[in-house]
Amino acid sequence: MRYIGHGFQKLMAFTAVGLLLAACSTNGTGTRQDGISDPIEGVNRGIFKFNDVVDRAVLKPVAEGYRTGVPKPARVGVRNALRNLKSPQIVANDLLQGNLTGAGDGLTRFFVNTLFGLGGTIDVAGAEGVTYKEEDFGQTLGVWGAESGPYVVLPFFGPSSVRDTAGLAVDLYTDPVRLTLENTDHYVASYTRSTIAVVDKREELLDVLADLKKNSIDYYAATKSAYTQRRESLISNNGQNGDLPDMP
Repeated sequence: MRYIGHGFQKLMAFTAVGLLLAACSTNGTGTRQDGISDPIEGVNRGIFKFNDVVDRAVLKPVAEGYRTGVPKPARVGVRNALRNLKSPQIVANDLLQGNLTGAGDGLTRFFVNTLFGLGGTIDVAGAEGVTYKEEDFGQTLGVWGAESGPYVVLPFFGPSSVRDTAGLAVDLYTDPVRLTLENTDHYVASYTRSTIAVVDKREELLDVLADLKKNSIDYYAATKSAYTQRRESLISNNGQNGDLPDMP
């Protein structure tokens, strides 16, 4: 199991690097009328189509079964627990961004929900007004002034950009929960957590992605636009477009 996991991570890393090099080396900006740089659109559309096939064949049916078979309170508890496990990285990114208020909120949520929310399954802090806010290293790079760079679609991971792919790589390899589990040879627990997180995220987005696909003339273009707008909003912390789908 150890070597399978490491092999998959290496495969995804090499694929991401290949896409980034292709995006950076392509002549011209590839900027379309939507103002989003997409110099390898043909490659991106091919990967997007592959991801969509995988989604329709595996992820979407599993997520629908999860929604049907697991009561909503239990699903909410799982989502709260997964979010609680992200707290160390969220706090770290808030600190790197100089957002002391956000870091304080993240610490408050972690300790309150862990101690009084049954290990994080109950969002006690959220009920008291300390709401959950996602932070990742891609956002941190954006706050530091890094441009998003060309738009890319990663196999399995979906919509991204040069900057956000670099941020994703850092987040994956510095995840303290993953490192703790794998350094203590709890690989099954690490992979189980990752699998549950994917299913939970897909279940959360069942309705919003179905609506986006149904009402889009070009699903690829609509996804790219929604992803880009949401990332810009998260980086600027202006709250606009915050309800746009968080593409899995």
